[in-house]
Amino acid sequence: MRRSADVAGAGARPRRPQGGAPRHDPKAGTRPAQPSSRARARAKGPSSDLRTSIASPDLATDVFSLRVKLEETGELFRVANCRNDMTVRDLKEELDLMVGIPFNLQRLQFLDQGILMDDAALKFYDVIPGAIISLCIWHYDGWTELVLAAVEGDPSKLSCLGISEDTFYRTANSQHFKGEQWRQWTAQRAFVALYISAHRGHVDAVQCLLELGANCLGKSPLGRTPLHVVAAMGRIDCIRPLLEHGASIHDRDSKGETPVTIARRLKRRNFERKMFLHYWMIKSGTNDPDDLVVREAPEKTSSEAMSTKSSILLS
Repeated sequence: MRRSADVAGAGARPRRPQGGAPRHDPKAGTRPAQPSSRARARAKGPSSDLRTSIASPDLATDVFSLRVKLEETGELFRVANCRNDMTVRDLKEELDLMVGIPFNLQRLQFLDQGILMDDAALKFYDVIPGAIISLCIWHYDGWTELVLAAVEGDPSKLSCLGISEDTFYRTANSQHFKGEQWRQWTAQRAFVALYISAHRGHVDAVQCLLELGANCLGKSPLGRTPLHVVAAMGRIDCIRPLLEHGASIHDRDSKGETPVTIARRLKRRNFERKMFLHYWMIKSGTNDPDDLVVREAPEKTSSEAMSTKSSILLS
């Protein structure tokens, strides 16, 4: 009887347990149940793709944007055209223009990973598109105070922070400097103050620093002058005082870029035209664009002169 019952039971369909889903027998050859088309659509939604791209930077787009926060001031800057294989040094070189902080004063951090090393790629630190990277100023030799005053654009504060040879300002490092070493130290501080003030568009601070002897032909460690950062930010009001004190529109940085090519690369055409206009006005010793047209092209026909004049005034 037991044998016949076993045989009969082998051909019967298994019963579905009450109150639950049917059990899947791993020994059976049946395929597991497939999700419905609606469930598959939900799984492929945009939020799922976004979570995947954030969790895995290698799957993210090749070119993306980052945000950089200058911790000492709270300013937030957007940096475009970043890549996973971009090195920290490459990013700092771009921040030299976009944030206006010279390369050698930058200290970058991301989350809790400490100071980012220059030779490492962004993907090494799992930097994802849209992430916020912290930019801090190296806290030595009084640089933080000088940067804050330059960002604020307050000439009275800047004048008290070691930007001229007759200053009483001293740091633990500079208190032993004399002669040429002292002159180089104050000149470097004056240049950094001018670099940052020009980047922020503080015309009064720029004019004051130039009158105190700040060198507009000085260069950052990347070979950039204040006119380079003015071009990067499109600070039209700062063009003339820099040019009047000898700044050149032809100076090249370590990448071979001039203020003109930087303005062109960043699509600041109006700035580029204004810079050329001021350059030729100063070179010609005139304050009137009308005089510039007459002096530079007396041999032109009246129609050509009018065309040139119109193009300058429209710019």
